[in-house]
Amino acid sequence: MTEPKESKNIFDEAPAFDYDEQAPLIDAEEFFKVINSRRSVRVYKDDPVPGAIMTRSLQAALLAPNSSNLQCWEFYWVKTPEKKAQLVKACLGQPAASTAPELVVAVARTKTWNWARKEMKKIFDETEKSGTKVPASARAYYEKLVPFVYCQGPLGAWGLIKKCLVWSMGWFKVIPREPTSKAQLKIWAVKTTALACENFMLAMRAQGYDTCPMEGYDSARIRRILKLPCDAVPVMVISAGKRAKGGIYGPRIRFPSENFIKEV
Repeated sequence: MTEPKESKNIFDEAPAFDYDEQAPLIDAEEFFKVINSRRSVRVYKDDPVPGAIMTRSLQAALLAPNSSNLQCWEFYWVKTPEKKAQLVKACLGQPAASTAPELVVAVARTKTWNWARKEMKKIFDETEKSGTKVPASARAYYEKLVPFVYCQGPLGAWGLIKKCLVWSMGWFKVIPREPTSKAQLKIWAVKTTALACENFMLAMRAQGYDTCPMEGYDSARIRRILKLPCDAVPVMVISAGKRAKGGIYGPRIRFPSENFIKEV
């Protein structure tokens, strides 16, 4: 009897990875204490943030879930006094930036997917050298599907062709419809980077420090300050430090949850 042929479509069935990772027990109340005490702090104390705290929190950011594990993010921990002063100015001089001991710029990248998939292939090769077989569906995903999904081609030409293909095929089958343009690729990258930003902010709060995610800034100036490549998208500037008295402008305000949580 011949063995069943392994599927090369990662969506058909779960790849046969021989790996099991047990989840540790979590103190739920401590977790929700972190979430409930995270506030956007606008004024900070002068107390410095230990470098180990920043490093650990930035490493936590990189553990966030991300699309296809392509990790299309970068975090610029701005430490040079000159660049930091320029960044504060680019953030309109707002107290959340000007009083902060630390500033981090979260950046989404829309072109690094190709580099990431090649790195994934190297990881698969090393995995198999160690004696662990990588499912054909996992290899096919990165070798064939990822370039098809994320490549937009010169001047977005391939994206336009894909849009037509997706529109036609979508009449007959369920199919992922994005990204088929550079604009949709930016949305893809920003979504992933925003998840990592939340990881960073919660990690800081868990270690006794505070943050403020800022969207009020001059993105063109930030690009120049950090010398960002053309595919880089500044997502937010995050300040960090110890909250000062008056640094939180009032009790947290949230609209009724039924406005946003829908059961269908």
